[in-house]
Amino acid sequence: MILADYFRSERDATWDFALQSGVRHGVIRLPEDGRFDYADRSHWESLCKRFTDFGITPVVIEPMPNELHDHIKAGDERRDESIERAISMFPHMRAMGIDTICFNWMAHIGWLRTSSEYPERGGAKVTEFRMADFKPTGAKITADELWQNYEYFVKAVIPEAEQYGIRLALHPDDPPVPRLGDVERIMISKANIKKAIYDIVKSDSLGITMCQANYFIMGEDLKKTIEEFADKIYLVHFRNTKGEPSHFRETFHDNGDLDMAELMRVYIQNGVNVPIRVDHVPTMAGEVSTLPGYDAMGRLFAIGYLKGILDAVQGGAE
Repeated sequence: MILADYFRSERDATWDFALQSGVRHGVIRLPEDGRFDYADRSHWESLCKRFTDFGITPVVIEPMPNELHDHIKAGDERRDESIERAISMFPHMRAMGIDTICFNWMAHIGWLRTSSEYPERGGAKVTEFRMADFKPTGAKITADELWQNYEYFVKAVIPEAEQYGIRLALHPDDPPVPRLGDVERIMISKANIKKAIYDIVKSDSLGITMCQANYFIMGEDLKKTIEEFADKIYLVHFRNTKGEPSHFRETFHDNGDLDMAELMRVYIQNGVNVPIRVDHVPTMAGEVSTLPGYDAMGRLFAIGYLKGILDAVQGGAE
């Protein structure tokens, strides 16, 4: 497995903690300042140099830029333009050595929590989803529309991705519930995700992000899920949680319902050798949260925990 972490485009403390913890590969978020041109090689070169000069090699883009992806998932009047702009990234990604992009199919409402104040061990704060506390946004989309928009997208982009050796890694819906108000969701079960990556377009350029806690919350058997998807796993989100779809919370990586060391053994036994990063961490004592789930001190603990498991199971991270 390739030890990585999530990096926003501008340097902050998480960059330093990751590097100091032994991380050398990056799952990077593209700039969202309106000035980054997806089709301009010089913009990509400048961005990637920022990381490589720091000591981090970018290997994955996450997420697909929302200014494009939101129109594509909704299937609105800017869909085709947004698809063309997304495709324009592929040759530059390839030239920079970045071969994977994580995308999702959550239209109108992305990953969602109703609280970031749930008390975890020692008073740390974690994010929580409780359906009873969700307030509808007024947005609407049906499952049929989502499937139609998904099919339109993959049929447009996968041939281009194949040409450049780019892999699209589909993330499950988070939370994996069938609807949020009038917004329906479709990537909420292993069966639906198998349909999405096997039945519409068959390609080595289309696979999944194994966000393991999401599959667990869905009620799926994680060992069997990893075994079935092994050759389609292009990125792993190493995350722990407690609860079920309508009410769950994040946890410290060593304090949830998932057996993290056993899961790592399952990945290794099934030949999964892809970037793996920690996901959704607590806000620790003394921190002022800038983005709940992605604060610096919780990531420091989580990276150390993941690195220890990697060292024990596979004899060290790449």
